[in-house]
Amino acid sequence: MLLLAVAFIVTFVLLLYMVSPLISPKPLKLPGAHVVVTGGSSGIGKCIAIECYKQGAFITLIARDENKLLQTKKEIEKYCVNDKQVVLCISVDVSKDYEQVENVLKQAQEKLGPVDMLVNCAGTSVTGKFEEIEVNSFERLMAVNYLGSVYPSRAVIATMKERRMGRIVFVSSQAGQLGLFGYTAYSPTKFALRGLAEALQMEVKPYNIYVTVAYPPDTDTPGFAEESKTKPLETKLISETSSVCQAEQVARVIVRDAIQGNFNSSVGSDGYMLSILTSGMSPVTSITEGLQQVVCMGIFRIVGLFYLGSFDSIVRRCMMQREKSDSTDKTE
Repeated sequence: MLLLAVAFIVTFVLLLYMVSPLISPKPLKLPGAHVVVTGGSSGIGKCIAIECYKQGAFITLIARDENKLLQTKKEIEKYCVNDKQVVLCISVDVSKDYEQVENVLKQAQEKLGPVDMLVNCAGTSVTGKFEEIEVNSFERLMAVNYLGSVYPSRAVIATMKERRMGRIVFVSSQAGQLGLFGYTAYSPTKFALRGLAEALQMEVKPYNIYVTVAYPPDTDTPGFAEESKTKPLETKLISETSSVCQAEQVARVIVRDAIQGNFNSSVGSDGYMLSILTSGMSPVTSITEGLQQVVCMGIFRIVGLFYLGSFDSIVRRCMMQREKSDSTDKTE
């Protein structure tokens, strides 16, 4: 009886692997494709642009700092694979004026053709205790991290629908899967991208357009270095429980998953576990992916509870040390 059950499970899994390719989207071919990257002047955005350029894509870089854009353009052009490739730079704030964003993307499409893949990588971060963060920081982060992805996506979606093809990538964060100490301003903006992506994917899937949400971990970028300067002690100690990834590694994973049309894109074992734990009602691009979520959810929940317990312990320990220090100062 046991052997029969094992044989049934093995047959079922093999069948899933056979059927899976039939329901998966066809990979996007990057040679000759037009890829737009917002926040592309540095960090993960720049590395994504380089990775796509290495595979023969035409690139439009969008960021606020024109000098950084021109420097990045020169760096990317070193990786050309043919003399027809172009790197176009556009200096604009994607979070302020939708009409301006729409106009510059129209100009980009007039020069390099319709957008095949849009990577929304523009973003910023502020860390600190909830009551110590300036109120306008909550508004600014929501504008940059959320509306800064809504506006470019809104500007290209109609053309993608007409062509019955396209990829849209939202670069979220592991802090968009798990709320952590010090990220009360940042995490909600990255969680919001998940909701946008799920709703948008349901709308555009019939048009052969696929949405990817990337959840990079702490990554060695200029933005991360700047953020680390103001992290509360609790946040630093929690961050030490995981390693810092290189931007090039993260970019390769994001580009790979976007090409394949995967909804979730994660890096490393922690990222894989979080993607399973937070899968909820998110779409899957293969039966195999769905099966992995079903099988691993309970086990990963147990592991996740240990993580949460250790994080709570760190916060409690820091609070006690701070209170002890304050008490000592008062008695002196």
